Amino acid sequence: MLGFSAYLHSSLKKDDLVMFNKFVQAGFKGVFTSINLPEDDPKVLLANLKSLGQMCADNKLELTLDVSSSALKRLNLELPHDLNVFQELHVTMLRIDDGISIQEIAQLSQEMKIALNASTIVQSEIDELKADKADFTNLEAWHNYYPRENTGLDRDWFKEKNRWLKLNNFKVMAFIAGDENLRAPVYKGLPTLEENRYENPLVAALNMGDFDVDRIYIGDSAIATTTFEQFRNYFVDHVLQIRVQLHNAPSYISHIFHQRADVSRDVVRLKEGRPLNHSRIEPNNSGLRRQGSITLDNVLSGRYQGELQLVKYQLPADNTVNVIGQIADKDIGLMKYCVANQAIQLIDIES
Repeated sequence: MLGFSAYLHSSLKKDDLVMFNKFVQAGFKGVFTSINLPEDDPKVLLANLKSLGQMCADNKLELTLDVSSSALKRLNLELPHDLNVFQELHVTMLRIDDGISIQEIAQLSQEMKIALNASTIVQSEIDELKADKADFTNLEAWHNYYPRENTGLDRDWFKEKNRWLKLNNFKVMAFIAGDENLRAPVYKGLPTLEENRYENPLVAALNMGDFDVDRIYIGDSAIATTTFEQFRNYFVDHVLQIRVQLHNAPSYISHIFHQRADVSRDVVRLKEGRPLNHSRIEPNNSGLRRQGSITLDNVLSGRYQGELQLVKYQLPADNTVNVIGQIADKDIGLMKYCVANQAIQLIDIES
């Protein structure tokens, strides 16, 4: 499940509504927000939460609210006594931060979905939740995001922690960073994993499949227009868009291709390449095929003339193969997800 973040420091403006609708159209199903930031004005938080909650309800989106005892105190609210306040604002899940006891969490879980801190929960707390008759069907494990560079989680620790959480039957959530209008005051993205901080958000999202993550939320409140298109095409239309720079490419290069059913080790073979070609391809630019090269077999390759490939690993020059383009650096990681029969579209970013 995909989600995005919307913050409550100011009322929703026209640009925020446009961004919200783009996320909905791209297949996102959940929204994360917080009342925990001390710089936010308590007087406007609930009013803005009401507007956001209504938008989520209108679009059938889940709304998760990050809460802590200090934030609740600033709002003159107390859990579980004032739980109905959040329910009436269309909050569907509370993510529990500091200052709320295990006993209170167990009680809350009997009335609504609760997200625990995935990074810090330990076995003794799970045992205590069981003893306090928590409803584990309403409990999930959500990781933090890490604004400061170099503080994001280590991949091996993250993988092992998620394995343990899965053994305890938790759904797991993690954040990835956006790539536009990064959140103040650090402006370095809001990922859970440090290695994802500057990645293409789609690469980071797909990478979460390696870590047993069930929910993937963008921590920042925006992604670029081209990134929206990549998400929408992949998760709605099931087409993997890869941004490229092309030269001397055939006119049919904008066609939607498919990876062959038999997946090669060194290259992604686009099975429509040869059938679409109806002309003689002269040798041209038959140089080193570095990772991410887009290649077209020329007339010297005989019956392979017209073969289109994406190069996974650097290969030597071959006079039967023309290099006609290069995958954008941030999209090279998408080749990992060119699985058998995957629909693929090459988007020329210089056209």
